[in-house]
Amino acid sequence: MKVLIAGSAGQLGRALQACAPSDAVITAPAEADFDITDPDMVDAVVAAAHPDLVINAAAYTAVDRAESDEAAARAVNVNAVGLIASAARHAGARLVHVSTDFVFDGNASRPYLPDAPANPVSAYGRTKWAGEEAARDLHGAPLIVRTAWVYAATGNNFVATMLRLMRERDEVRVVADQIGTPTHAASLARAIWALQGQTRVFHWTDAGVASWYDFAVAIQEEALAIGLLAREVPVIPIRTEEYPTPARRPAYGVLDKSASTALIGPARHWRAELRDCLKDIKMHAGNRT
Repeated sequence: MKVLIAGSAGQLGRALQACAPSDAVITAPAEADFDITDPDMVDAVVAAAHPDLVINAAAYTAVDRAESDEAAARAVNVNAVGLIASAARHAGARLVHVSTDFVFDGNASRPYLPDAPANPVSAYGRTKWAGEEAARDLHGAPLIVRTAWVYAATGNNFVATMLRLMRERDEVRVVADQIGTPTHAASLARAIWALQGQTRVFHWTDAGVASWYDFAVAIQEEALAIGLLAREVPVIPIRTEEYPTPARRPAYGVLDKSASTALIGPARHWRAELRDCLKDIKMHAGNRT
């Protein structure tokens, strides 16, 4: 199986390569060699790879910046998705496109099913929803995997930010009234490989639910337990209005993944995945010393 990965240098792109099936022949060009906003380059790279499967793990994820520059978000999250979807269709390749809980408004009181009505409340969410539509319209039969709160041992993410702040500050203040599910990029990558033969919308996160505050508390507890942090600092729960941001976040972004787990088995709890990630961070830190 020949597989082309867009966004190969991102945290999901790296995870996809790390856990690729043994029969997968991976083409993972660097961003400079695969500018997904360049129509000619997209066509040339896809044609040269002759892929059976194209995985779009690239996205514009600067949620707050998108509020003042939606055009930049649209270039990556919508226009580029259309280019990739069209090129994949012309190559006769299957397409996997990764999306987000931000396509929902966060007003639900139970986990969102894959066919729940979209109602994004931010520029980022609007562009991700439009990107899903572009994938459907221009490919025809993509697999769309929605996820949430993705982090990894490398890259810029909530885990890395919390570890830095917990080392630098005497206390950390974290929003406690936004609910979702942390998702380890490695877990998401494994699910994508297991689902890649499907052609509809699925949801995948790790198991369980948490607030950002719960997630931060767990990061500190697990990091202290393995010596990744040297001291404990107070983690203070705050309300969303105490931490104003340009973009509105869904207050409730839990995704119903029962259709996914029925096919590929249960997800591990987010805290178990977090523990694995922190061990990886510690190992990488040790290798650098």
